[in-house]
Amino acid sequence: MFDFRQLRYFIAVAEELSFTRAAQRLHLSQPPLSQQIQALEQDLGIRLLERDKRNVSLTAAGQLFLEQARQILAMAEEARVRATEAAAGFSGQLKLAYTVSVSFHPALPQTLLRLGQKAPNIRVLLSEMYTEPQFAAIRAGQIDVGFVRDMPSHEDDARALRLDIIDHEPLLLALPAGHRLAGRERLELGEVAGEPFVIQPRELAATLYDRLVQLAAKAGFHPVVRQQAQQINGLIALVAAGIGLALIPASMQVVKLAGVSYVPLADPEAYLLLAVASRAENPPPVVSQLLETVADAKAALGL
Repeated sequence: MFDFRQLRYFIAVAEELSFTRAAQRLHLSQPPLSQQIQALEQDLGIRLLERDKRNVSLTAAGQLFLEQARQILAMAEEARVRATEAAAGFSGQLKLAYTVSVSFHPALPQTLLRLGQKAPNIRVLLSEMYTEPQFAAIRAGQIDVGFVRDMPSHEDDARALRLDIIDHEPLLLALPAGHRLAGRERLELGEVAGEPFVIQPRELAATLYDRLVQLAAKAGFHPVVRQQAQQINGLIALVAAGIGLALIPASMQVVKLAGVSYVPLADPEAYLLLAVASRAENPPPVVSQLLETVADAKAALGL
Protein backbone atom coordinates (compact mmCIF):
# COMPACT_ATOMS: atom_id res chain seq x y z
CA MET A 1 0.00 0.00 0.00
CA PHE A 2 1.27 3.46 -0.86
CA ASP A 3 2.40 5.82 1.87
CA PHE A 4 2.31 9.57 2.48
CA ARG A 5 5.85 10.00 1.20
CA GLN A 6 4.91 8.54 -2.18
CA LEU A 7 1.89 10.82 -2.34
CA ARG A 8 4.07 13.88 -1.68
CA TYR A 9 6.53 12.74 -4.34
CA PHE A 10 3.77 12.19 -6.89
CA ILE A 11 2.18 15.58 -6.18
CA ALA A 12 5.55 17.31 -6.66
CA VAL A 13 6.11 15.61 -10.03
CA ALA A 14 2.51 16.25 -11.12
CA GLU A 15 2.77 19.94 -10.26
CA GLU A 16 6.22 20.46 -11.76
CA LEU A 17 5.70 18.09 -14.74
CA SER A 18 9.42 17.45 -14.43
CA PHE A 19 11.30 14.84 -12.42
CA THR A 20 14.33 17.11 -12.29
CA ARG A 21 12.45 20.10 -10.86
CA ALA A 22 10.44 17.87 -8.51
CA ALA A 23 13.65 16.30 -7.17
CA GLN A 24 15.12 19.75 -6.56
CA ARG A 25 11.93 20.85 -4.79
CA LEU A 26 12.01 17.75 -2.58
CA HIS A 27 15.76 18.03 -1.94
CA LEU A 28 16.63 14.52 -3.15
CA SER A 29 18.25 12.97 -6.19
CA GLN A 30 16.20 11.99 -9.21
CA PRO A 31 16.68 8.18 -9.22
CA PRO A 32 15.00 7.56 -5.81
CA LEU A 33 12.15 9.84 -6.89
CA SER A 34 11.61 7.89 -10.09
CA GLN A 35 11.74 4.60 -8.16
CA GLN A 36 9.06 5.75 -5.71
CA ILE A 37 6.74 6.91 -8.50
CA GLN A 38 7.18 3.57 -10.28
CA ALA A 39 6.47 1.72 -7.02
CA LEU A 40 3.30 3.81 -6.55
CA GLU A 41 2.08 3.00 -10.06
CA GLN A 42 2.83 -0.70 -9.56
CA ASP A 43 0.95 -0.73 -6.27
CA LEU A 44 -2.08 0.95 -7.87
CA GLY A 45 -1.85 -1.11 -11.02
CA ILE A 46 -2.33 1.97 -13.22
CA ARG A 47 -0.19 4.46 -15.08
CA LEU A 48 -0.30 7.94 -13.52
CA LEU A 49 2.26 9.71 -15.68
CA GLU A 50 3.24 9.67 -19.32
CA ARG A 51 6.91 10.49 -19.69
CA ASP A 52 9.65 10.45 -22.28
CA LYS A 53 13.11 11.98 -22.30
CA ARG A 54 11.71 15.50 -22.64
CA ASN A 55 8.15 15.63 -21.33
CA VAL A 56 6.04 14.50 -18.38
CA SER A 57 2.26 14.65 -18.40
CA LEU A 58 -0.60 13.30 -16.32
CA THR A 59 -2.84 10.53 -17.56
CA ALA A 60 -6.58 10.86 -16.97
CA ALA A 61 -6.22 8.51 -14.01
CA GLY A 62 -3.22 10.53 -12.81
CA GLN A 63 -5.24 13.76 -12.87
CA LEU A 64 -7.97 12.18 -10.72
CA PHE A 65 -5.42 10.61 -8.37
CA LEU A 66 -3.70 14.00 -7.96
CA GLU A 67 -6.91 15.53 -6.60
CA GLN A 68 -7.42 12.63 -4.22
CA ALA A 69 -3.78 12.64 -3.09
CA ARG A 70 -4.02 16.32 -2.17
CA GLN A 71 -7.19 15.64 -0.15
CA ILE A 72 -5.57 12.69 1.64
CA LEU A 73 -2.55 14.74 2.69
CA ALA A 74 -4.77 17.66 3.76
CA MET A 75 -6.90 15.33 5.89
CA ALA A 76 -3.79 13.77 7.40
CA GLU A 77 -2.43 17.22 8.29
CA GLU A 78 -5.75 18.21 9.84
CA ALA A 79 -5.75 15.01 11.89
CA ARG A 80 -2.21 15.74 13.06
CA VAL A 81 -3.11 19.30 14.06
CA ARG A 82 -6.26 18.19 15.88
CA ALA A 83 -4.41 15.44 17.75
CA THR A 84 -1.66 17.87 18.73
CA GLU A 85 -4.22 20.41 19.94
CA ALA A 86 -6.08 17.78 21.94
CA ALA A 87 -2.86 16.58 23.58
CA ALA A 88 -2.07 20.18 24.58
CA GLY A 89 -5.61 20.84 25.81
CA PHE A 90 -6.53 23.24 22.99
CA SER A 91 -9.42 21.16 21.68
CA GLY A 92 -11.92 18.64 22.94
CA GLN A 93 -15.00 18.74 25.14
CA LEU A 94 -15.21 20.19 28.65
CA LYS A 95 -18.19 19.59 30.95
CA LEU A 96 -18.32 22.44 33.47
CA ALA A 97 -20.83 22.99 36.28
CA TYR A 98 -21.36 26.01 38.51
CA THR A 99 -23.68 27.13 41.28
CA VAL A 100 -26.16 29.88 40.48
CA SER A 101 -24.40 32.43 42.68
CA VAL A 102 -21.13 31.86 40.81
CA SER A 103 -22.75 33.12 37.60
CA PHE A 104 -22.74 36.61 39.20
CA HIS A 105 -19.02 36.45 40.09
CA PRO A 106 -16.69 37.86 37.39
CA ALA A 107 -14.35 34.84 37.63
CA LEU A 108 -16.72 32.57 35.69
CA PRO A 109 -17.41 34.80 32.66
CA GLN A 110 -13.78 35.94 32.57
CA THR A 111 -12.59 32.33 32.55
CA LEU A 112 -14.98 31.32 29.78
CA LEU A 113 -14.11 34.40 27.72
CA ARG A 114 -10.37 33.79 28.02
CA LEU A 115 -10.75 30.08 27.31
CA GLY A 116 -12.75 30.84 24.17
CA GLN A 117 -10.04 33.21 22.96
CA LYS A 118 -7.15 30.92 23.88
CA ALA A 119 -8.65 27.59 22.80
CA PRO A 120 -11.65 28.18 20.50
CA ASN A 121 -11.80 24.49 19.58
CA ILE A 122 -12.78 23.47 23.11
CA ARG A 123 -16.51 22.80 23.29
CA VAL A 124 -17.72 23.80 26.77
CA LEU A 125 -20.92 22.19 28.06
CA LEU A 126 -22.33 24.23 30.95
CA SER A 127 -24.77 23.18 33.65
CA GLU A 128 -26.06 24.64 36.91
CA MET A 129 -25.50 22.41 39.92
CA TYR A 130 -25.25 22.86 43.67
CA THR A 131 -21.85 22.36 45.31
CA GLU A 132 -22.21 18.93 46.95
CA PRO A 133 -23.68 17.27 43.84
CA GLN A 134 -20.77 18.69 41.84
CA PHE A 135 -18.27 16.76 43.93
CA ALA A 136 -20.10 13.50 43.29
CA ALA A 137 -20.52 14.30 39.59
CA ILE A 138 -16.78 14.96 39.16
CA ARG A 139 -15.87 11.66 40.81
CA ALA A 140 -18.42 9.83 38.64
CA GLY A 141 -17.07 11.44 35.46
CA GLN A 142 -20.36 13.20 34.72
CA ILE A 143 -18.63 16.60 34.72
CA ASP A 144 -14.95 17.54 34.39
CA VAL A 145 -14.76 20.64 36.58
CA GLY A 146 -17.02 22.60 38.87
CA PHE A 147 -17.12 26.11 40.27
CA VAL A 148 -18.02 25.40 43.89
CA ARG A 149 -18.78 27.32 47.08
CA ASP A 150 -17.35 25.05 49.77
CA MET A 151 -14.67 22.50 50.59
CA PRO A 152 -15.65 18.80 50.38
CA SER A 153 -17.24 17.61 53.63
CA HIS A 154 -16.58 13.90 52.99
CA GLU A 155 -13.09 12.40 53.27
CA ASP A 156 -13.45 10.39 50.06
CA ASP A 157 -14.25 13.56 48.13
CA ALA A 158 -11.39 15.45 49.77
CA ARG A 159 -8.90 12.74 48.74
CA ALA A 160 -10.20 12.34 45.21
CA LEU A 161 -10.60 15.99 44.31
CA ARG A 162 -8.35 18.96 43.72
CA LEU A 163 -9.60 22.42 44.71
CA ASP A 164 -8.05 25.60 43.35
CA ILE A 165 -9.26 28.55 45.43
CA ILE A 166 -10.29 31.60 43.41
CA ASP A 167 -11.75 33.93 46.01
CA HIS A 168 -12.91 34.39 49.59
CA GLU A 169 -15.89 36.48 48.60
CA PRO A 170 -17.27 38.85 51.26
CA LEU A 171 -20.83 38.29 52.41
CA LEU A 172 -23.29 41.17 52.53
CA LEU A 173 -26.59 41.66 54.26
CA ALA A 174 -29.43 42.58 51.90
CA LEU A 175 -31.88 44.86 53.68
CA PRO A 176 -35.10 46.58 52.62
CA ALA A 177 -34.21 50.14 51.60
CA GLY A 178 -36.30 51.54 54.44
CA HIS A 179 -34.58 49.45 57.12
CA ARG A 180 -33.01 51.36 60.02
CA LEU A 181 -29.53 50.00 59.10
CA ALA A 182 -29.79 50.55 55.33
CA GLY A 183 -27.00 52.75 54.01
CA ARG A 184 -24.55 51.88 56.81
CA GLU A 185 -20.91 51.45 55.82
CA ARG A 186 -20.89 48.07 57.60
CA LEU A 187 -22.69 46.38 60.44
CA GLU A 188 -22.40 43.63 63.02
CA LEU A 189 -24.73 40.70 62.40
CA GLY A 190 -25.80 40.85 66.03
CA GLU A 191 -27.48 44.18 65.26
CA VAL A 192 -30.25 42.31 63.43
CA ALA A 193 -30.73 39.53 65.98
CA GLY A 194 -34.40 38.61 66.19
CA GLU A 195 -35.28 40.01 62.76
CA PRO A 196 -36.67 37.66 60.10
CA PHE A 197 -34.46 36.21 57.36
CA VAL A 198 -35.17 34.77 53.93
CA ILE A 199 -32.93 31.97 52.71
CA GLN A 200 -32.71 29.03 50.34
CA PRO A 201 -33.66 25.57 51.68
CA ARG A 202 -30.68 23.83 53.23
CA GLU A 203 -31.10 20.76 51.00
CA LEU A 204 -30.45 23.00 47.99
CA ALA A 205 -27.88 25.47 49.31
CA ALA A 206 -26.28 24.02 52.45
CA THR A 207 -23.18 26.22 52.20
CA LEU A 208 -24.93 29.58 52.47
CA TYR A 209 -27.54 28.27 54.91
CA ASP A 210 -24.86 26.91 57.27
CA ARG A 211 -22.82 30.07 56.92
CA LEU A 212 -25.73 32.17 58.14
CA VAL A 213 -26.31 29.84 61.09
CA GLN A 214 -22.60 29.86 62.01
CA LEU A 215 -22.22 33.63 61.81
CA ALA A 216 -25.45 34.20 63.73
CA ALA A 217 -24.35 31.77 66.44
CA LYS A 218 -21.06 33.64 66.71
CA ALA A 219 -23.11 36.83 67.16
CA GLY A 220 -25.20 35.18 69.87
CA PHE A 221 -28.49 34.34 68.17
CA HIS A 222 -30.23 31.83 65.90
CA PRO A 223 -31.76 33.28 62.71
CA VAL A 224 -35.52 33.31 62.37
CA VAL A 225 -36.39 32.11 58.86
CA ARG A 226 -39.65 33.60 57.62
CA GLN A 227 -39.55 32.55 53.97
CA GLN A 228 -37.51 30.37 51.61
CA ALA A 229 -36.69 30.78 47.92
CA GLN A 230 -35.39 28.13 45.54
CA GLN A 231 -32.88 30.41 43.80
CA ILE A 232 -30.48 32.86 45.44
CA ASN A 233 -31.58 35.74 43.22
CA GLY A 234 -35.13 35.13 44.42
CA LEU A 235 -34.03 36.12 47.92
CA ILE A 236 -33.42 39.68 46.77
CA ALA A 237 -37.00 40.02 45.55
CA LEU A 238 -38.23 38.84 48.96
CA VAL A 239 -36.01 41.44 50.65
CA ALA A 240 -37.41 44.17 48.39
CA ALA A 241 -40.90 43.05 49.44
CA GLY A 242 -39.94 43.61 53.08
CA ILE A 243 -40.37 39.95 54.00
CA GLY A 244 -36.94 39.59 55.58
CA LEU A 245 -33.16 40.06 55.38
CA ALA A 246 -30.81 37.91 53.30
CA LEU A 247 -27.16 36.94 53.50
CA ILE A 248 -25.67 37.01 50.00
CA PRO A 249 -22.21 37.01 48.35
CA ALA A 250 -20.91 40.45 47.36
CA SER A 251 -21.07 39.74 43.62
CA MET A 252 -24.88 39.66 43.91
CA GLN A 253 -24.77 43.45 44.19
CA VAL A 254 -25.03 43.51 40.41
CA VAL A 255 -28.72 42.73 40.91
CA LYS A 256 -29.98 46.32 41.18
CA LEU A 257 -33.49 45.83 42.50
CA ALA A 258 -35.35 48.88 43.75
CA GLY A 259 -36.01 48.82 47.46
CA VAL A 260 -32.89 46.83 48.43
CA SER A 261 -29.79 48.07 50.27
CA TYR A 262 -26.57 46.03 50.52
CA VAL A 263 -24.39 46.43 53.63
CA PRO A 264 -21.07 44.63 54.27
CA LEU A 265 -20.60 42.69 57.51
CA ALA A 266 -17.83 43.62 59.95
CA ASP A 267 -17.01 39.99 60.85
CA PRO A 268 -13.80 38.94 58.99
CA GLU A 269 -15.20 35.39 58.77
CA ALA A 270 -18.20 36.64 56.78
CA TYR A 271 -17.13 35.30 53.40
CA LEU A 272 -18.08 32.58 50.95
CA LEU A 273 -15.46 30.43 49.26
CA LEU A 274 -15.19 30.28 45.50
CA ALA A 275 -13.04 27.49 44.07
CA VAL A 276 -12.76 25.30 41.01
CA ALA A 277 -12.90 21.54 41.68
CA SER A 278 -11.49 18.79 39.48
CA ARG A 279 -10.14 15.26 39.80
CA ALA A 280 -6.88 15.18 41.74
CA GLU A 281 -5.13 12.60 39.57
CA ASN A 282 -4.49 12.38 35.83
CA PRO A 283 -6.53 15.37 34.66
CA PRO A 284 -7.13 15.35 30.88
CA PRO A 285 -5.31 18.08 28.94
CA VAL A 286 -8.49 20.09 28.44
CA VAL A 287 -8.96 20.32 32.24
CA SER A 288 -5.36 21.42 32.73
CA GLN A 289 -5.96 24.12 30.12
CA LEU A 290 -9.07 25.28 32.00
CA LEU A 291 -7.19 25.44 35.32
CA GLU A 292 -4.44 27.54 33.72
CA THR A 293 -7.11 29.86 32.34
CA VAL A 294 -8.75 30.15 35.78
CA ALA A 295 -5.40 31.19 37.24
CA ASP A 296 -4.97 33.82 34.51
CA ALA A 297 -8.48 35.18 35.10
CA LYS A 298 -7.89 35.28 38.85
CA ALA A 299 -4.68 37.30 38.38
CA ALA A 300 -6.35 39.68 35.94
CA LEU A 301 -9.17 40.30 38.41
CA GLY A 302 -6.68 40.92 41.22
CA LEU A 303 -8.07 38.13 43.40
